[in-house]
Amino acid sequence: MKTILRFNNVSKHYDNGVHALKNISFNVAEGEFISIIGPSGSGKSTLLRSINKLIDISEGSIYLDNVNVSAQKGKNLRQLRRKVGMVFQNYNLVYTLSVFQNVLHGCLGTISGFRGIFGLYREADKIQALELLKELGMEQFCYNKASDLSGGQKQRVGIARAVMQNPKLLLCDEPIASLDPSSAKTIMDLLKNMTHKRRIACIVNLHQLDVALKYSTRIIGLSKGEIVFDGPPQQLSDTVIERIYNTSRENLMMGENNIDDVENNKDTADCA
Repeated sequence: MKTILRFNNVSKHYDNGVHALKNISFNVAEGEFISIIGPSGSGKSTLLRSINKLIDISEGSIYLDNVNVSAQKGKNLRQLRRKVGMVFQNYNLVYTLSVFQNVLHGCLGTISGFRGIFGLYREADKIQALELLKELGMEQFCYNKASDLSGGQKQRVGIARAVMQNPKLLLCDEPIASLDPSSAKTIMDLLKNMTHKRRIACIVNLHQLDVALKYSTRIIGLSKGEIVFDGPPQQLSDTVIERIYNTSRENLMMGENNIDDVENNKDTADCA
């Protein structure tokens, strides 16, 4: 499989003395579904946001589609970012606009500023946006304001907007942290299915260990800015889990709403 992303000895030191990432190296291939796990402060968000230079790294190099991310500025950086879709925990939608308009924002990087300001989208883009909304079960909400949606519905719009970019890589920063278990299952199912269908590499930051184990083709475990595990879910032993979180697997699962307990049926999908 083609390598989409390469981290080579990447470190990030913040001005306050925090070493968020320490000598991180890994590759991501086309079509992989990777979960990044670890406790708060382990470096998950820094890692994710350094991929498209939302955060500058201190040392090392990151290559996206064989282009050195750190070396890019201005127009070249904007072009590179078109290859990366992002799904956010808090959705980052424009709530005064319709669902359809929010999805179309995913193609703003491919049209002129004039056309973008006045909403002069190409007919092919409108058709693609409608097809994505249909795939996500959101076509009936097409002209609703984004503010009128439930949390799960907002996240589906966020996914549609990201996929609208036709990205090579999808980054998801805690995409289910604000959702109830049934909505979370719907979102994870959609992310997995849509990226698999399009051969899009996907990296998801997750706090929920059970979700990472269920959906990932590969898990990367971070602790204090270092990779302590990188492999398939089946190889994530209790010993390694304790090393990542500094607590037992039982404690992590205790009190969690297990996503496996949510029945995947039409009623669940419709209310997400």
